[in-house]
Amino acid sequence: MSTVNGGNLKKGMYIDFRGEPHVVTNTQFVSPGKGSAFTRAKIKNVKTGNTIEFTFKSTESVEVLDVSSRELTYSYHDEDIVAFMDLRTYEQFEVKRDLVGDGLNYLTPDVSVYVVFFNDQAIGVNLPPKVKLKVTEAADAIKGDRITAGKKPVTLETGLVVQTPIFIKEGETLLIDTTTGDYVSRAN
Repeated sequence: MSTVNGGNLKKGMYIDFRGEPHVVTNTQFVSPGKGSAFTRAKIKNVKTGNTIEFTFKSTESVEVLDVSSRELTYSYHDEDIVAFMDLRTYEQFEVKRDLVGDGLNYLTPDVSVYVVFFNDQAIGVNLPPKVKLKVTEAADAIKGDRITAGKKPVTLETGLVVQTPIFIKEGETLLIDTTTGDYVSRAN
């Protein structure tokens, strides 16, 4: 394992915090006029899912975990697990559903993700920044409706509901941002 100064923590890093693997979900570097600099970080325990906020001194050493990631393609899910497949070896991997969380709204059989492993155990799933999803339900735009400022809700193939421009129709494929859940554009 390598170490990094507390001032160099970045979002997405996997660290050893009090003997448990954690992922850094948010950081804020603070350099007060008086005193030493520090980083306020939100970290999530990858085993329990608990999130805490902790302040790291900028000179404090933090152990960074030796993690590896593999590109895998989504296969299916049930109540407890999400299954992924390595298309090169056809090896299947099962990941706890709560590790994927709301990311399930963006997974279709052609989506590739990076699954992060530590000690041969999956500890994280990194989604692509944008995914293509098909519109399964879209209400017709009502002429003269200006209250919604040209937006309407549509339902996508995974059940996700997003606000889109009123010209989007059922059957179209859209590009959706996985970090915000927002409509980006029509897909080519």
